[in-house]
Amino acid sequence: MTMMMSRKALEDYGLVNLGKINWNLSPAALVEHALARGEGMLASNGAFAATTGSHTGRSPKDKFIVSNKETAARIWWGENNHPISPEAFASVRRSLADYLQGRDVYILDAAAGADPRYRMPIQVITELAWHNLFARQLFLRAKESDLTSDDPGFTILCVPHFHTYPPAHGTRSEAAIILDFEERLVLIAGTEYAGEMKKSIFTVLNFLLPARGVLPMHCSANVGPLGDVALFFGLSGTGKTSLSADPSRQLIGDDEHGWGENGVFNFEGGCYAKCIHLSKKYEPQIWNAVRFGSVYENVVLNEKTREPDYDDDSLTENTRVAYPVDYIDNVVESSMGGHPKAVIFLSADSFGILPPISQLTTEQAMYYFLSGYTSKLAGTEAGVTTPQATFSPCFGAPFLPLRPGEYANMLRERIEKHNVRCYLINTGWTGGPYGVGQRININYTRSMVRAAIDGTLDGAETVTDSVFGLRIPTSCPDVPNSVLIPRNTWADKDAYDRGAVELAARFKKNFEQFTLPSDDVRRAGPR
Repeated sequence: MTMMMSRKALEDYGLVNLGKINWNLSPAALVEHALARGEGMLASNGAFAATTGSHTGRSPKDKFIVSNKETAARIWWGENNHPISPEAFASVRRSLADYLQGRDVYILDAAAGADPRYRMPIQVITELAWHNLFARQLFLRAKESDLTSDDPGFTILCVPHFHTYPPAHGTRSEAAIILDFEERLVLIAGTEYAGEMKKSIFTVLNFLLPARGVLPMHCSANVGPLGDVALFFGLSGTGKTSLSADPSRQLIGDDEHGWGENGVFNFEGGCYAKCIHLSKKYEPQIWNAVRFGSVYENVVLNEKTREPDYDDDSLTENTRVAYPVDYIDNVVESSMGGHPKAVIFLSADSFGILPPISQLTTEQAMYYFLSGYTSKLAGTEAGVTTPQATFSPCFGAPFLPLRPGEYANMLRERIEKHNVRCYLINTGWTGGPYGVGQRININYTRSMVRAAIDGTLDGAETVTDSVFGLRIPTSCPDVPNSVLIPRNTWADKDAYDRGAVELAARFKKNFEQFTLPSDDVRRAGPR
């Protein structure tokens, strides 16, 4: 196949004397190549299963953005965005190109952004066949209009077996994820975790789209029979993918969206679902989407039968499966929807303090959007022995190249313009903290989500939480009233009161980082 007209030639990236160049192979061909090269194995359900070695998740400390005239003042530099000089970037690029000489590569023409007005061509060049399969299933399939687009697009060069050398390359370890907005190039080295490709392009869109009047969002989206679009914001493990995969509603996308002048649109063409404890009973759509063409990451297979063990976390808690969005039964083919009727923030509160569902004012919505709260559980990360409060601005700090306030202001403008209902839903613990209480029943959560979206709760009687100021409905269809007020579910009421004060203090301390033009949002937090 000919090359994208909007692309530089491979030689322009210093990629010369390559081995065989495999261009736009089908999923079946990529699976054949990956198996022949010993990159993984087939599971009994047909999915390709790969393991990613020492890197079983993203490497945020190894993510760099080239600091130049365009980026120096605009980027939100800090723990999520580390600067690297153009000279260091060039050095990594030269070494990586040298490493690839004589080696086979896989190239994919793809795109990001379902709305044609904002669609960006992507070229993905990978060392591993299964990485190209992952990219093919996660990004949007390229159209002829993408191949001849004037938009320069972006190129990903993913070479995990090339390790950077910090003293020579200015990196921190053998791994590096480097974005250069001037060259429109992403280099990924030293890590086999395929999610780095997906999240690099998300970071790129988070930088480029606000200037075009589009709010990029780390959220899932679905739509009901009446065209009522709902957005689900949440960090990993809060239920973003599971709750948006609702049999009674059509899925727009499970993770990354833009909100433009005509409504929302998916950035991707696939889903990237967590597999740990995946259940056919509770997550039938995700369960049924795992088939030939899907890609497992770090899911343990039975040696004899090749059946997946979704409860085995010996490689990582962060087991994943990637599949095209059309593997879900009821999906919106265009991956586009109108303006949302409801915005839902998901928190998996392992302290058991937050209500299962709360109605939010616009100011409270901004407060909880900027806070981006959930909690890490004991055992999910090395060194985490008790639940820890985790705050990630806009529910996606690792992917925000601009300051959180820029995204929050865009969201507020849209919520007010389109009169959007906002809710905070706790998918975590009830009756006590992790280890004492139990996880909130997902069927109760689904009922609360439906009631929030369809307006059932609009006129519901509420009580106001004395610490957080949240308005809690006293009843909800198909949910026991006893579940709704968190303090009432605890046997030890004094322990609940102490926990609420402690969690409120954590929110306030975290919020000190934000400098806002007015105090209305700050006052919307815990009292």
